[in-house]
Amino acid sequence: MNYTADNIVAIASSSGYAGVGVVRVSGANLSQIIKGISGRDNLKPRYAHYSDLFAADGSVLDSGLLLYFVAPNSFTGEEVLEIQGHGSPIVLNMIVKRCVELGCRLAEAGEFSKRAYLNGKLDLVQAESIADLIHAESEASAKGAIKSLKGDFSKHINQINEELINLRMFVEATLDFPEEDIEFIADAKIRDKLTIVRNSIHKLFQGTKQGVLLNNGANIVIVGQPNVGKSSLLNALANEDVAIVTEIAGTTRDIVSQKIIIDGIPFNIIDTAGIRDTDDVVEKIGIERAYNALENADLCIILVDNQTGISDREIDIIKRLPNGMSKLYIHNKIDLTGIDAHIKEQDNETHVYLSAQQKLGLDNLRQKLLSMIGWNHNESDVFLARTRHLDAMKITVEHIDYAFNNWDSLEIIAEELRYAHNSLATITGEFTADDLLGEIFSRFCIGK
Repeated sequence: MNYTADNIVAIASSSGYAGVGVVRVSGANLSQIIKGISGRDNLKPRYAHYSDLFAADGSVLDSGLLLYFVAPNSFTGEEVLEIQGHGSPIVLNMIVKRCVELGCRLAEAGEFSKRAYLNGKLDLVQAESIADLIHAESEASAKGAIKSLKGDFSKHINQINEELINLRMFVEATLDFPEEDIEFIADAKIRDKLTIVRNSIHKLFQGTKQGVLLNNGANIVIVGQPNVGKSSLLNALANEDVAIVTEIAGTTRDIVSQKIIIDGIPFNIIDTAGIRDTDDVVEKIGIERAYNALENADLCIILVDNQTGISDREIDIIKRLPNGMSKLYIHNKIDLTGIDAHIKEQDNETHVYLSAQQKLGLDNLRQKLLSMIGWNHNESDVFLARTRHLDAMKITVEHIDYAFNNWDSLEIIAEELRYAHNSLATITGEFTADDLLGEIFSRFCIGK
């Protein structure tokens, strides 16, 4: 695909003051823009040229480097001009204004990456990984984004797509020529191939889950009665005073959220209002918000005072939790009862004993949080993925499993394989609706 529309321009470097800033132009026939802003007729492709940058009246706007890339050998697949000037936002905006005077328009969010995708320079996963790399919150997520940008995730998708195409070919051949007694289109052969494809898809599905965890993190909600130490636990995990801690019951009246990183995985830890019977209108709202926060939680921490244990009030709290909610019991204030920090597994429940105030047992808690959200990969094995990818993988798995469970009906297998193939192909953008593209790239930075 060779996609080229009008010429676009944007600041491609980060906002704020810096020593160097970058303005990027992409389109076709950029000679007029190059001539107008630098006075030069020809720039040698892929070389840095030092030049003054001129306004319409001939005055100098700035001086810097010009880099010119010829289509299709550029990031977008179009002609590209990158102008490296001084990093003042005022100066960079004057350069952008001059490019607009010379026939460019301001780029939309993510439009450079979108053109790279439309021109076949990147697939959709790679384009998305650019934004993920820019917003990476840990070394692990940055490395995962690089792996996706380099095509690791796409490579797995494409390999399975090839397997699906071959399997669909065998199934369709069997349907079209049922009278032919050929070994390679026998039912047993189809079942063997379907088993291989199914195993590959399930393995990739698990890898995608890990990639989404690395990208999005996990939402952890802390609930409990007043004064059991919820705010102290949040502060201990965050290693800073995020929430107010006092001996007065009902201090926290709203949800308090803090993002922390554990072994490269982001966690959104949410401290909630202490759950109790109260006549305070504001506190009642905070308690209701505590339960609302649980609707989007991946894990609920039920915090209890180790001195009193699990009371009827905690049991009432547990009964109100969403069905299927993963729960972790934390027994706080062990420093007041003289027991050591430890983890106990009983009756399919996990109990962690610690002291948030004295920071005893926090390492046990961190490792347990990682295991309970399903993190089980070394960062070197994980690519970055998005919720969109995971949703498509879920649909793919459902269709493959249905085909596998109905393997004696070739018509069903053929139809389910087609659905699975189409769903999988939406991840890399082989089959993608225009409205989805608009949604994806609108979330990018301007200039990317």
